[in-house]
Amino acid sequence: MEPVVRLIPLGGLGEIGLNMMLVESGDDLIAIDCGLMFPDDELPGIDHVIPDFSYALARLEGFRAVVLTHGHEDHIGALPYLLRAARVPVYGTPLTLALVAERLREHGLAETADLRPIRPRDRLEIGPFTVEAIRVTHSIADGIGLAIDTPVGTIVHTGDFKLDPSPLDGEPPDYRRFAELGEQGVLVLCSDSTNVDRPGHTRSEVDVGQALGTRFDGARGRIIIATFASHIHRIQQVLTLAAGAGRRVALLGMSMQRNVAIAADLGYLRVPAGVLVPLEELGELPAHRQVILSTGSQGEPNSALALMAVEEHKYVRVERGDLVIISARVIPGHERTIGRVVNALYRLGAEVLYEDNAFVHVSGHASQEDLKVMLNLTRPRYFIPVHGEYRHLLSHARLAESVGIGPDRVFLIEDGMGVEVSKSTAHQVGGFPAGRVLVNGKSVGEIGAVVLRDRQLLAEDGLVAVSLAVDRAGTVLAGPEIASRGFVYVKENEPLLEEMKKAVLAALAERDGDAPFDRDLVSATVRTAVRQFVNQRFRRKPVVLPIILEV
Repeated sequence: MEPVVRLIPLGGLGEIGLNMMLVESGDDLIAIDCGLMFPDDELPGIDHVIPDFSYALARLEGFRAVVLTHGHEDHIGALPYLLRAARVPVYGTPLTLALVAERLREHGLAETADLRPIRPRDRLEIGPFTVEAIRVTHSIADGIGLAIDTPVGTIVHTGDFKLDPSPLDGEPPDYRRFAELGEQGVLVLCSDSTNVDRPGHTRSEVDVGQALGTRFDGARGRIIIATFASHIHRIQQVLTLAAGAGRRVALLGMSMQRNVAIAADLGYLRVPAGVLVPLEELGELPAHRQVILSTGSQGEPNSALALMAVEEHKYVRVERGDLVIISARVIPGHERTIGRVVNALYRLGAEVLYEDNAFVHVSGHASQEDLKVMLNLTRPRYFIPVHGEYRHLLSHARLAESVGIGPDRVFLIEDGMGVEVSKSTAHQVGGFPAGRVLVNGKSVGEIGAVVLRDRQLLAEDGLVAVSLAVDRAGTVLAGPEIASRGFVYVKENEPLLEEMKKAVLAALAERDGDAPFDRDLVSATVRTAVRQFVNQRFRRKPVVLPIILEV
C-alpha cells in the first residue's frame, strides 16, 4: 500500500493566531508551532484561547516533537498547556527558545522542558521526518521556515515571513534554499496568508528606520514610542537613533524590559553604551533628550501607553510638546481601543503619529508580489494557504491559481480539516477535533457556551437575586429579599422592588397547596415571576438567581 502523510491544522486556518499544524506519517507525528489567540469581545473574561490538543495527545507514543518557526505568542503561547500533558522535545532557534523558556518559567515548567536549539540550514532526524530550518525574515528576529522530508516527498512550511532583501541584522531570507527545494521538487507548500490582500511588496524594515530618523530629527521635546515588545529590530532602530541624537531611553512595560534583556544577552540586540537608563534618571534630563520605549501599541487597557493616555501611569505624564509614535499595525478588532488612546493623547496636547496618518511601521508579512515569489521559487505540486481568516485563505488560493497552480491542486481548508498526500495523489480529509479551548485563570477548557452566554447576559442586563425562607409545606416564612447588580440601584428603586416582591409572593400563592414541597419547582416559579415582571416593565432580561432556604 502506498504510504501517505496527513497535514492537519489544529489552529490558524480560519482565524488570526492559534497557529498549530500537525504532520502525520503512520503512527508518527510532529507539530509545527503551538500558539494561542487573544480573545475578542465575544469572550468576556477569557484570558486567551488555545488549540484542542486531543488528537495529538491520543497519539502520544508517536508524538515526536514540536518545531517552532518563531517566538510570537500566536506561535508559542500554548506550549505550556501542551507540555503539561506531553513531554515532547521542542525545537526552535535560540531567541525563540529563550522566549519559550521565559513563558515556561511562569508556569513552573522550565526545569522539565526539553528545549533543543536549531539554526538555519540545520537538518534534524525526527522519526520518519527530516526537518530543515530555512532562514526567513519577519517582525521578530530569528524566524525560520521549514522543509520537511517525509516518506512521500518534501513539505515546505514558510512560517510567518516577509521577503526583506535588506534586513537590519544582515540575515536575508534564504532565497537560494527555497529555489533549490523547488528544483528538487516540493510536494506541498503551506504559506503565510496574513497580508494576501495587500498589493505589491512589503517594504523593508530599513525603510521604517529612515522614516523614524526623520521624526527624531524634527522632534523638539520628549519622544514616546509604542511598539511590540517582540519586535527586536524595531527596538534596535529606536536605540540606535536615540544614541545618534544624544537622547537616552527608558523602557516601560514588563514584556519590553524582559525581551530587551533576553535579546541583548543572546546578541540579537546591540545596545549602545549608556543609552538605556532607569525611568527616574531619564526624568532628570531635559525633554529633548528623552525617549520612552513602551508597550501598548494596541491600546490594551492596562498597558503602559493606555495608562499614560488616561493619566493613570505611576511615573509618566504625557505633556504638551510630546511626540507619541505608535509604531505597529493595528490588529483587526483593536481599532476602537487604539482610537480611544489616540484621542486621549491628543487631548493631553501630544502630537500622535500612527499607521493612519504617518509612515511609522512596516509589516512583517509578505504582500501579494512576495507571495507570488514564494510560489514561483518552490513550485509546489500542491498548495495549502495557512495563517489567516477564511477571506485570507481564499484570496491566497486564488493568487496561487493566478500563477499557474491548478484549482485541483489547491486545498482551501480550515481547522479540523486536513489533506492526505501520497507520492501520486492528494485529497481532503476531515473530522479531526480542533475546537477552541478557553483559558480563564487556572481554568483550562472548563468555560463553555453556557457560561459565556451567562456572562454576556450579566454584562448586558445585570443580575437579580431573590432570597426567601420557606417551611416544608412551601409556606413563605421570610422574604423575599431582593438584591440587584447591574440591573437597578436598590436604594433608589425601593418601590419597584416592593412590587417585584408582591409579584413573587402572588406567583407562589398560586401553587397547589397540597402538592409536596419541591425546591426546584419553587425556584422556577420565582425565576419566571421576576422575568415576566422585568420584561413587562423594562423589556430587559437580567439573570435571575433564586436562593431558597428550607427551614
